[in-house]
Amino acid sequence: MNITVEQIAEEALALPSEARALLADRLVESLDPAEDGYVRQLWMVEARRRIEDVRSGRVATVAGVEAFAQVRAAIAR
Repeated sequence: MNITVEQIAEEALALPSEARALLADRLVESLDPAEDGYVRQLWMVEARRRIEDVRSGRVATVAGVEAFAQVRAAIAR
């Protein structure tokens, strides 16, 4: 049985969003491992920048309960 990329994409897009996210994550993980190290390095730089932004007071944190309430309110609009 031959299945085309287009058929796979069509089936994948019919999945629930959580399953699509898992599939996307697995596909990205399957890419070139050399690039993966570079991407991880970029994310580490970004994570350190964000930590410093919070510690310095440039960015205020939001409690998880409040963040979810804001997301729910935005979705309900």
